[in-house]
Amino acid sequence: MTSFAHVSYPTEHPGVIRAENAAANLKSAAANFDGARGAATLLLAAVVSAVFVVANQVIDMWTDGHLLAGWMVMWVLAFAALALMTGPARRAGIALRAGAYAWAESRRRAAEDQRTWNVAIKDPRIMAELNHAMGVATVSDIRKYY
Repeated sequence: MTSFAHVSYPTEHPGVIRAENAAANLKSAAANFDGARGAATLLLAAVVSAVFVVANQVIDMWTDGHLLAGWMVMWVLAFAALALMTGPARRAGIALRAGAYAWAESRRRAAEDQRTWNVAIKDPRIMAELNHAMGVATVSDIRKYY
């Protein structure tokens, strides 16, 4: 009598499954990343550190008897700055990011226009197409562009 052993082995390695899940989690985290939030946090930290510097300068001028009160005032200012500046810092971060993106895009377009112009100076057909696209009447003698 013949008997067969049916052993069920997993078709995928558990380590590969974990690696695929980790890669998917990293990809979703990168997709949900908000750069404006990081910029706002950095800007908020800069403002709060400036408030700390001013408060520290004020505390240094006081006598030792008022040092505890000065530190309490400084921490109240710090928490008030954190509470009051979060929204404006986020908006400023978003505006700075949009401005940097617009500047980079304008620089990219200017460089692209410069490359097209340099090619058009050497190729009369492209110069004629540019003239036609800009509404300038094309001249019959294109050799002047050489």
